[in-house]
Amino acid sequence: MVRFLLARPIAVFMSFLALLVFAFIVLRTLPISLLPPIDVPQIVVKVNYANASPEAIEQNVLSPIREGLITLNGLEEMDSKAGSEVGTIRLTFDYSTQMELAYIDVNEKIDRLSNSLPEELPRPEVIRINTSDIPVARVQVVPKENVDGVEVSLLAENVLKKRIEQLPGVSLVDINGKKERIITVEPNEEALAALGMTQQQVVSAIQSGNSELPGISVKDGQFRYYLRLATRVNSPRDIETLPVASPSGAIIPLGRLANVSYEAEEMLGYHLFGTEEALVITVHKQASAKMNELIPALKEALELFKDDYPQVEFELTQDQSNLLNAAISNLSTSLLFGGIFAFAVLFVFMKDFRIPIIIGVSLPSSLLISFLIFYFFDLSINIISLSGLALGIGMLIDNAIIVLDNITRKRENGLSLFEACVAGVNEVMGALISSVLTTLAVFVPLVFLSGISGALFFDQAVAVAAILSVSLAVAFILLPMLYFLFFSRSKKKEDQGESRFFSGVLRLYDAIYARIMGYRKVSFFVFVLLIPLGLLISQVLKTEGLPEIEKLDATLEIDWSEPISAEENRTRVLRLMESLEGAYTQAEADVGVRQFLLFGGENSIQQSLLYFLFPTTEEKEAALTQLNSFLKENYPAAVFALGDAPNAFDQLFNSSFPYYEVRWKDLESKEPVSEDRMGPWLSQLPTNNWEGGPGLQKEASVIFTLRADRLATYQIPVQTIQDMISRLFGTFTITDIRRFGEITPIRMKESQARFEDLLRNTRVYASDSSSYILGEFVDYEYEDHFKFVTADKGGIYQSILVTEENPQEMESDFVRWGQDKNLGIDIVGQYFKDQENIRQLIGILLISVLLLYFILAAQFESFIQPLIVVFTLPLGIGGAFLVLWLAGSSLNVMSAIGLVVMLGIMVNDAILKIDTINRLRKEYVQEDDVSPQQALEDALHRAGQIRLKPILMTSITTILALIPIIFSSGLGADLQRPLVEAVIGGLTIGTLTALYFVPLAYWFFTPKKKLNQA
Repeated sequence: MVRFLLARPIAVFMSFLALLVFAFIVLRTLPISLLPPIDVPQIVVKVNYANASPEAIEQNVLSPIREGLITLNGLEEMDSKAGSEVGTIRLTFDYSTQMELAYIDVNEKIDRLSNSLPEELPRPEVIRINTSDIPVARVQVVPKENVDGVEVSLLAENVLKKRIEQLPGVSLVDINGKKERIITVEPNEEALAALGMTQQQVVSAIQSGNSELPGISVKDGQFRYYLRLATRVNSPRDIETLPVASPSGAIIPLGRLANVSYEAEEMLGYHLFGTEEALVITVHKQASAKMNELIPALKEALELFKDDYPQVEFELTQDQSNLLNAAISNLSTSLLFGGIFAFAVLFVFMKDFRIPIIIGVSLPSSLLISFLIFYFFDLSINIISLSGLALGIGMLIDNAIIVLDNITRKRENGLSLFEACVAGVNEVMGALISSVLTTLAVFVPLVFLSGISGALFFDQAVAVAAILSVSLAVAFILLPMLYFLFFSRSKKKEDQGESRFFSGVLRLYDAIYARIMGYRKVSFFVFVLLIPLGLLISQVLKTEGLPEIEKLDATLEIDWSEPISAEENRTRVLRLMESLEGAYTQAEADVGVRQFLLFGGENSIQQSLLYFLFPTTEEKEAALTQLNSFLKENYPAAVFALGDAPNAFDQLFNSSFPYYEVRWKDLESKEPVSEDRMGPWLSQLPTNNWEGGPGLQKEASVIFTLRADRLATYQIPVQTIQDMISRLFGTFTITDIRRFGEITPIRMKESQARFEDLLRNTRVYASDSSSYILGEFVDYEYEDHFKFVTADKGGIYQSILVTEENPQEMESDFVRWGQDKNLGIDIVGQYFKDQENIRQLIGILLISVLLLYFILAAQFESFIQPLIVVFTLPLGIGGAFLVLWLAGSSLNVMSAIGLVVMLGIMVNDAILKIDTINRLRKEYVQEDDVSPQQALEDALHRAGQIRLKPILMTSITTILALIPIIFSSGLGADLQRPLVEAVIGGLTIGTLTALYFVPLAYWFFTPKKKLNQA
């Protein structure tokens, strides 16, 4: 095939050129995003039920919904949590579930259940979780001084949101911190009492004045008209003119009985930017959009907003594209420095500038053609797929160097240019194909990991397979063709000798080789001893998910654990910010209930999330320490968590499930175990290292009890007292003004007085017009009760979160603890998922090793020689561990990728070396005057000399290309540094030891009887 293609170099060159043009066109259409568009198999159902207790929400809403959803296909887990006025159900599906169909199915079932839910309940929201739900940026909208917050909210909702949604690539715009305008009615109690009237008469007058005639029409000859009542109200002035009839028959304008005005609705949550109230707009991108085009377009739009709306200030924060830009920058840097250093190293070794130029042409060409495979597999350019390309670049350089070195060596042996290109490629073709297959055998099976890890590895595996496949095509077709074209006009006879530099290296190699082969048993024992010693270093390395990144931002999640209002929550958050004034460069906070459509977490008035950006890490650590002390001193009841601000990776990988949770259900009552029984039982738990789950968290509440005896004595209906309590406390909506999709509620103004004063000062009217104090019919008491009601598929449960180091050892103790109290015990958590993932990973790695062995056995036609390659790898792994340990790094995702890169290059070198030894042995044995023993010795020595140059060139170019990252700073360098350290450690120590270990192991593993027979 190589001969056939080289005979037509112009045709091959033009074909590759056309392919590059096509690949460039495709590259411009590929979506660019931060992460692959992974369907996280979770759906959240959110319920908002005003003025409802956790028990009422669980019994009347969540329980019927759970029963209706339990038959969903692929449903693995279902957990619900009911709190005051809010409830959530989290559905977790199997990863093979088609989430588009599951989302439709959930919505259909909730629509069917709507008749069995309370009439006043708004339709439950169904939220589907996806990686594209992670906002790419947040736009802060801050009203200037004396600007109405309601007007800014209308501007954000009706103008800014729509203008941002029109930007290409934007899928959703979400807003938090909006203020709604309502009409409040504040009855004048003195005027009502003087006229013998009640609040109910005012309420009835407003409801009557805002009534509509649905679907009524009149006929006028051949015409038909639909009726509309002219009495409908549109403003506070219209409401004040409504007539109200007094008991004496007098008609009184409502404005004399109540104060009616526009007001901002009481906020259940706020957004703060710095210490100022603001709105935040989160921008989400489409799966097919390019982030590197979306963010600049968003920044341009903000500049226009600043000119168009001078009453508002705009700021772009938490730009997630920084991670992607860092990855693209790292890839560009690797290509740039890789090309520069490869040119320098190749020129030193090869003494000809044309060979580095050939590699310089082949590297970007291979990378560009790889994007064609991205297009056919529907992949986006993201951090995961870019890391896959980075994995393959090392192998790509390796293949190019090996092919060009072999062609050059064939020319030096006297072959013509054409024959040297053909023979040089054919000789290494089988070994290079095997090395690529072994790399894929190690990597591709990871796609079959379950969960998000497997979904992420799919993009990486396809990227690796793409660039390695293209690199083979380039190495076998483009490189020899370019070599032929570049050297075909050369009239100068090639220099037969090696460069002075490589000649010195070769003499050093021969000296060490002679010393090692002179003491074979001792040397082999030392190499074998190095393998476990290198691997033992992993025991002192710490393990983590992502490497420690120098983050200048931090978050504070806080639950005040007190029944405070949103306004008090805001006051406390402002006090926190003021305590750090001057320490941070930027801060924002979501206080209380969040209005985001896609927010799937717990919405509570008592909770807040603060974000801080600091100028340096030292100031950040000092500020976090100060925050910790401030909270413990001033708010000892608060539960808070301080930590680094999560990036997109953290948000994707952070599990919503507890690590190890012990759940119990009361088998008799099917209800939560009461507090008086639960306290003594918890003291008998078999461990002291635990935290209470959501079902054990407490909060203070007030319990109203109606005195039925007095109500009966004074002949006052229970409904009258209930209606009065609902008007006095909470939000009582009289009616709504609806016009063209805009809804303005008319609400009774809530009194700011304490509830005890309201009970003492509010009068209730009996049927005989006599009045009584409301407090005479209502008793109240303070009580601590459970804050949440939690449930799963099996019903209501309570739980503890175990913080023991080895919680699984206590499983039987927890079961016995529950049996003694007639409790059903379930133990769940992320711990079991992690154990399952580890078992899967071990199984997949075993399959990978078997595949690697089978491929090598087929390549070498031997059952023994593949073991030499396998035993070479621990030397590189030990070298990588040693450098990671010396550099103070950890075992993490990036260092693991570095190990794969390094092992791919080492496998390649070992395969080619063994392949060369086998080929030389056959050649030497065919000579009549050479014994099999001597043929083996000569083949081992000569193969080492032949393969020394490409091995050193590959390792040195890779190491030199990566060294600049070690001395770089910033997010990208922090992410890539463990990868670089693993590659450098493995290639320096692993390559140097493998240079001598492979021939030594070959000599020991070659059967001596077979050698004598040969």
